[in-house]
Amino acid sequence: MTEFVDGAGSLASAAIALFFLRYWRSTGDRLFAMFALAFAVFAANRLALATIDDASEAETLVYAARALAFGLLLAAIVDKNRGRR
Repeated sequence: MTEFVDGAGSLASAAIALFFLRYWRSTGDRLFAMFALAFAVFAANRLALATIDDASEAETLVYAARALAFGLLLAAIVDKNRGRR
């Protein structure tokens, strides 16, 4: 059952990434590009969690990828709200 939930989460994250990618292509705004990249990492993360076994040492790398995705989201928000110089 958890594989199904991980697959659904991966599919949803990939769909969200495509949604932001479409808006990035129409506006050229970096915020949308960084959000698309972050959600693509989330999709890969969920897929990796579904494929590795629970006792694997690779699980740490999977969670590091999730931290990278959250860092991308934070960097995108800070970049968007930074004043023009």
